[in-house]
Amino acid sequence: MSDPAQTATDESVPPAPHPGLTAPEVAERVARGEVNDVPVRSSRSTTEIVRANVFTRFNAIIGVLFLIILVVGPLQDGLFGFVIVANTAIGIVQELRAKKTLDSLAVIGEAKPTVRRDGTPVAVPTAGIVLGDLIELGPGDKCVVDGEVLEADGLEIDESLLTGEADPVLKRPGDKVMSGSFVVAGGGAFTATKVGREAYAAQLAEEASRFTLVHSELRTGISQILKYVTWMMVPTAIGLIISQLVVERDDWREAVRRMVAGIVPMVPEGLVLLTSVAFAIGVIRLGRKQCLVQELPAIEGLARVDTVCLDKTGTLTEGGMDVTELRLLPDTGADETYVRQVLGALGDSDPRPNASLQAIIDAYPDGSGWRCTESLPFSSARKYSGAALNSPDAESSNWLLGAPDVLLPAGDGALAAVEELNAQGMRVLLLARAERELDDPRVTEAVRPTALVVLEQRLRSDAADTLRYFAEQNVSAKVISGDNAVSVGAVAAKLGLPGADAPVDARRLPAERDGMADVLDRGAVFGRVTPQQKRDMVAALQSRGHTVAMTGDGVNDVLALKDADIGVSMGSGSEATRAVAQIVLLNNSFATLPSVVAEGRRVIGNITRVATLFLTKTVYSVLLAILVVCTRVPYPFLPRHLTLLSTLTIGVPAFFLALAPNKERAKPHFVRRVMRYSMPAGVIAGLATFAAYLLARHHYAGPGALDAETSAATLTLFLISMWVLAIIARPYTWWRVVLVGAMGLGFLVVLGTPWLQRFFALKLVGTTMPWAAVGIA
Repeated sequence: MSDPAQTATDESVPPAPHPGLTAPEVAERVARGEVNDVPVRSSRSTTEIVRANVFTRFNAIIGVLFLIILVVGPLQDGLFGFVIVANTAIGIVQELRAKKTLDSLAVIGEAKPTVRRDGTPVAVPTAGIVLGDLIELGPGDKCVVDGEVLEADGLEIDESLLTGEADPVLKRPGDKVMSGSFVVAGGGAFTATKVGREAYAAQLAEEASRFTLVHSELRTGISQILKYVTWMMVPTAIGLIISQLVVERDDWREAVRRMVAGIVPMVPEGLVLLTSVAFAIGVIRLGRKQCLVQELPAIEGLARVDTVCLDKTGTLTEGGMDVTELRLLPDTGADETYVRQVLGALGDSDPRPNASLQAIIDAYPDGSGWRCTESLPFSSARKYSGAALNSPDAESSNWLLGAPDVLLPAGDGALAAVEELNAQGMRVLLLARAERELDDPRVTEAVRPTALVVLEQRLRSDAADTLRYFAEQNVSAKVISGDNAVSVGAVAAKLGLPGADAPVDARRLPAERDGMADVLDRGAVFGRVTPQQKRDMVAALQSRGHTVAMTGDGVNDVLALKDADIGVSMGSGSEATRAVAQIVLLNNSFATLPSVVAEGRRVIGNITRVATLFLTKTVYSVLLAILVVCTRVPYPFLPRHLTLLSTLTIGVPAFFLALAPNKERAKPHFVRRVMRYSMPAGVIAGLATFAAYLLARHHYAGPGALDAETSAATLTLFLISMWVLAIIARPYTWWRVVLVGAMGLGFLVVLGTPWLQRFFALKLVGTTMPWAAVGIA
């Protein structure tokens, strides 16, 4: 019978790797148009931005009314038209700035697959791949085109994003590879058979990579509000037109002016603009902090988050590790030199080592002379890797390297030492000799433990401050890791995470969703979590009404990132995680997250304030128009009066309030909260103003009476609008007090300056009626 070691030595040398396409072949395919030309856009084009800001429903209404005023005059009644021009210009400029930021960040964060050409691996942009290219794959790499496997070394591909099936598929040469799938273990290379729009996931990729404004409660809510406003405006405007033409039949120009004055304030023209500006400035601010927002509503979404699930590796700890100790286990009979050589050979067996194996390679570069005949790549689901090795003296052996509590039976004597090290926050790997073949499903049974490799993880300097921020903001942090629970708990405890002293081993978690949710609500640290469990944990938290953000950088985080309300990936993370995340931290700093949360809260909180201001104006405008139609009196205002009021009590303050800091956690039901305040405020403003107007109509008589009546009504409406602004501007800071004061001062300047009085047709006559107006207000 032949010696297996001798047989392994006599095996034929594996074939040389395929060189891939040559430069002339690539050029020929490019000339034929056989390139991966999927038009992935990071944002709307300049033309679309201009069109979206100029051609709006409300710009059309205001534009028509402005043209009418140009015909009937005077020009000061058409000031509202210039406000629209300014609004539109601001919107376009801000969105173009955001587009520039997004486009530059998208280029930085773009994945570059490794393609073998002329025998040399080169990184090329996704759009640079041609038909027939040989694309290399490693753990975490996404398949960007369809193809056929040419080389495979334990290649396991996850197709769950396409098929929904979570189990990875082992791929061998000749097997098909679909774009949109990603590598979970092993490595290899595949030939591109379909590129561009023919690739299976091309359309999906284009949609996923586009910065979109959809699925945002804010934008949906504002659209809903605008729909209500349009329904109210149309019949009210028609009634107002008819009534003013009947009342002022002797002076049709005056009738038209007052009719326009009634319609213009119903339009919340700046609301959409300020929402776009707030989002755009948010993107620019985050872009300066190297944070790529792949979908704009992600800013808003993260502000609503109440639970953050953190992957330990790469989030709380830095990617690299250091070997601090090699502890030989008793009764193994192996000496340290031999073990160091085995570890060095294991390191050489993996062409794409993870952080743990890289630390071992750096510490034990003494595996030369050993030959790997078969390898088992590390997988998050298995928690170990392995290799069949031939030593220089032709001895053949199978080795496993992985989690001690997975490779050893419960109660094994070595586990006590492992627990002790884990409690210090160390990461411990077991080197064990396997009696069975690597492809045997029961390879972990009857292994001979040989040594413990002790690794020290490098804590991120900013992780403790970030966890403290979340605690202060009432956002609960859950550390979810594939590592040993005690070790993860020790790391979290060093960072001051509440609840880190009671880590939970995920292998003991209940399988049903409710039971799992109960444990998740109580615990803060979870170890030995499988990729599928991460996904289940996110679903369990969501089932309890939590808004969940998931951070991660490894391929084992992809499923959970995709299912979480907000997925956050590190820039150095795998290509697959960056593809499914809504937010990518290009500087790999977990400390950027508070900035994203703060930005989202600023946007939502401030847009809620601003929307309340605009809708209060819409409500009182509609109510005034209805009262005027019912009582058949001239409309109390000219367009210039309402332009002045809108500028001082809404336009200028709203711009500052929309961009101010705001740390309040976002609350749901945007429309309901806005309407709950703006409806009663608008009704009070409308009734009080109309009461002052009717009182003035009985008080004044003779020529110039209408101007005096209008001035009294304007004073009443200004004071009530200022009261609304003062309430909305809370909580007060020095600049908010200055802002409200400056608006009040502006109105006093208009009342006290003769030429401004004439320009705005405002003159308070006598003392009785002005003080009555103040009293009513």
